[in-house]
Amino acid sequence: MRFIFILFALFTISPLLSQKVMQRRTLKLMGSRFDITIVAKDTVSANSYIDEAISEITRIEKLISSWDPNSQTSEINRMAGIVPVKVDPELFELIERAKQISKITDGAFDISFASIDKVWHFDGRMTQKPTAEEIANSVAKIGYQNILLDKEKQTVFLKLPGMKIGFGALGKGYAADKVRVMLKAKGVPAGIINASGDLTTWGKQPDGTDWMVGITNPLNKNKVFSWFPVVDAAVATSGNYEKFVEFDGVKYSHIIDPRTGYPSTGLVSVTIFAKSAELCDALATSVFITGTETGLNIIDQIKGVECIIVDDHNTIHTSKNIQLNPTTSQ
Repeated sequence: MRFIFILFALFTISPLLSQKVMQRRTLKLMGSRFDITIVAKDTVSANSYIDEAISEITRIEKLISSWDPNSQTSEINRMAGIVPVKVDPELFELIERAKQISKITDGAFDISFASIDKVWHFDGRMTQKPTAEEIANSVAKIGYQNILLDKEKQTVFLKLPGMKIGFGALGKGYAADKVRVMLKAKGVPAGIINASGDLTTWGKQPDGTDWMVGITNPLNKNKVFSWFPVVDAAVATSGNYEKFVEFDGVKYSHIIDPRTGYPSTGLVSVTIFAKSAELCDALATSVFITGTETGLNIIDQIKGVECIIVDDHNTIHTSKNIQLNPTTSQ
């Protein structure tokens, strides 16, 4: 689950000041809230483009959903440990990129996390920690190294019986990216695709100003500590300020390390800026797991990616090229 501490500045523009309109629609897609904002020459055109965006997101969901028994992802999971599955190039390339992120993050990000047996519960029913044996067993079938790809045959094979993949950690970001590419190709001058906080933008607002994102304090979501322009780029946040359990004075986040089975500790939120919402989505979770020092080291080595981390002491850490613009509402 994602907890988003991001606010976008959207302004209504007088027709006398602009020949463009901005239309927004909110709906549930891929099991999550999507806010689709389009800038176009008129309301009819804007709504037509939003309809096309919805169709594209629905298409992607049918391809990557592990809940749909007819999807190629479900077929991959059913054939785990049995035979490779031939898939569309689009899905193959998505899995290929996911494995690359796994390598970069040393497994902190792993789409085979879908294989986990749930031994941690964050709904108030836990009274004691799982045993070390239970935790180890819960992640026994996780491991991106066991996702075998044959580029020539375009097949995907999960080596271990019972192994599964899922795209909960990057699917919405991927859908947002695909919609942006599609609408830009159709000549749509500007817009925002907000997939439950996995945000991607292009162009400018009708008055010619940049889209602005406000990063809020995760302990007080009504206060913004800095505003950033988001120009043809994306942003995503992971956080744990609401969903956690506490044992022996230690707070354990609902975000679990797929390598160990233990929940992450020490951070409250991670916000990632990049050109791709898919990449933002995956790295936000990864950095939350790796922690401040390792997370910043990873981000500082990836060109065009920046991050803001808030730790459990409410201290703000940033990657090398981030410059905070504090507000009076801090």
